[in-house]
Amino acid sequence: MSDQRRSPVQALFRRVIAINGLVFTAGTLVLALSPATVSPLVRLTEIPVLIVGLALILAANALLLRRSLAPLGALTALMRRVDLLRPTDRLADSGNGDLADVVRTFNAMLDRLEAERTAASAHALAAQEGERQRIARELHDEIGQSLTVVLLGLKRTADRAPDDLRDELRTIQETVRSSLDEVRQVARRLRPGVLEDLGLISALNALAADFPGVPVTRRLDARLPPLGGEAELVLYRIAQEGLTNVARHAGASRVELSLVRRPGGVLLSIVDDGRGGPIRESAGIIGMRERALLIGARLTIEHPPEGGTAVRLAVPVGEGD
Repeated sequence: MSDQRRSPVQALFRRVIAINGLVFTAGTLVLALSPATVSPLVRLTEIPVLIVGLALILAANALLLRRSLAPLGALTALMRRVDLLRPTDRLADSGNGDLADVVRTFNAMLDRLEAERTAASAHALAAQEGERQRIARELHDEIGQSLTVVLLGLKRTADRAPDDLRDELRTIQETVRSSLDEVRQVARRLRPGVLEDLGLISALNALAADFPGVPVTRRLDARLPPLGGEAELVLYRIAQEGLTNVARHAGASRVELSLVRRPGGVLLSIVDDGRGGPIRESAGIIGMRERALLIGARLTIEHPPEGGTAVRLAVPVGEGD
């Protein structure tokens, strides 16, 4: 079809042919119009002229081709570092003729892939949150109530039991009460009702208060800009996952949880003084990266020089938010 656009391969082929033709034509004109001449049998004194002319032609050809094909090197480097779980820079459109079309097509492909990945992650995480809420309700309403009934029955039985059985029944009663507390804690972790009822700061305070073993230093700014329900849930879940990773893997003696306002948004930080070490892209970390992408936030996980691990989530907030 006459109106069909040239393919990038055909365009690149024609560009190389045009550059070579231009260089060799220019070299021919220079040799034809210059006072330099070559005898039918080349003399020794004319060999340097031919070598210099050939060198100039090759150098000009190499320079023009290198400048023309330079975007291919940048494009290859970008392909190597593309990661759909991390924001990826786009290659600048240099306006370099036919290769600019390749660059624009690759950038459009990245936009489409990241949009599809974000949509798929949003769907999966929404389903995950729904399943968490369902399990939390079942734990609270069914298992929690069943354990409460057992606990009350044990109390009545212990009150009427002989002295030699009463101590044993009270021990069982305490075990059931401890199990009931654990069920309630699991339900709270699965469904942060305090986040819906009292807000993000109260939810983070409760999360830090329940952190086992290690005291958590809190620096939570109460003067946060409006974030929206989705951003607050992402901040809470990433703080929860970060503290869980510290409890499981870090062996830390100190943890700091901070959420502060900064120009253009808010910054969440979970910093510990534990073992640190190489970052393994576990399911938890991948989940944090997917959540960050949902709200356009930037997640970084680093090991400071003084040791430990620092997890930071920068959440942008528009002027109108």
